[in-house]
Amino acid sequence: MSTLSPLHDVHTALGASFTDFAGWSMPLRYGSELAEHRAVREAAGLFDLSHMGEIELTGPEAGRALDYALVGNLSGLKVGRARYTMICDADGGVLDDLVVYRLGEDHFMVVANASNAALVAGELTTRAEGFTVEVVDRSRDCALVACQGPRSAAIIGRVCDADLSGLSYYGSVPTRVGGHDVLLARTGYTGEDGFEVFAEAAHAADVWQTLTEAGADDGLLPAGLASRDTLRLEAGMPLYGNELSVEMSPFDAGLGRIVKFDKPADFVGRAALEERRKAPAAHVRVGLVGEGRRAPRHGYPVLDGGAPIGTVTSGALSPTLGHPIAMAYVPPALSEPGTPLAVDLRGRTFPVQVVALPFYKRA
Repeated sequence: MSTLSPLHDVHTALGASFTDFAGWSMPLRYGSELAEHRAVREAAGLFDLSHMGEIELTGPEAGRALDYALVGNLSGLKVGRARYTMICDADGGVLDDLVVYRLGEDHFMVVANASNAALVAGELTTRAEGFTVEVVDRSRDCALVACQGPRSAAIIGRVCDADLSGLSYYGSVPTRVGGHDVLLARTGYTGEDGFEVFAEAAHAADVWQTLTEAGADDGLLPAGLASRDTLRLEAGMPLYGNELSVEMSPFDAGLGRIVKFDKPADFVGRAALEERRKAPAAHVRVGLVGEGRRAPRHGYPVLDGGAPIGTVTSGALSPTLGHPIAMAYVPPALSEPGTPLAVDLRGRTFPVQVVALPFYKRA
């Protein structure tokens, strides 16, 4: 049986269509996913992300424990800042991509993908052994609501007293929304300016309602997972299970820059990642664009001269750009922008062209 979000009754009242996602019953769309997508690009959208995992680490060696457990240098993170990183296995394979927030000198929060939250919590607990730190999985106690889009700052500014002008991208600050203590972060997964609000699960409905009322005159719409997926695809952002997996390393995914070999501590997967860094790339993540209305989908073969040379990892008809887009892994020799390729769409061949990522970047 699927786990229900603390906002499930709110979504039901809004007429949401639900889907099972990583064991959670989450809103796929409320009406038109195209309208929800456009709202985020042109005004603002409100997302329920309570299925994400939140794991807190507290103690004098919390930073050192994370340096050992993850590929990034987390002990060097300033209080009030966040960092994108990954947790890898001993062979260098990606177990999950994460965002880590430093909430205090001895207090960190790791946000994991819903499908991997339990795995990440377990790995962090095991890897923290020997350090003076406590690891607590707060995923079921925590709700996460995201307000994304060009009007998001105006909306958030009406409901809290945080200094948004001083809150830069990947910054966070404690504040109050709807009368409740929350953590406000300027982070998101849409390619737009936006904010994520971490609150106690019991307060989720109040926070959602407060933001809904504050954005009523700005065109704010509730937005589901369908629009979130097309938004992140346009922004060229990887999704675990599509662009990322335990079979590939951060270097395979073109994200080797987040692996910090210069940090003083050893970390899980270091030796394997050193070897993978030296090895020539077998494939490169690229963007593909096509014409017409049919879009390449996950798993479709990418062709060169009729021969399969790669696989589509994510694809859709872009609501913003009006043509098909996709991400795929292809050999380095075929990864230059402008390279003509093709995609096998259920037995029919459609021409595509390699382009640089992201497909969309806000002004």
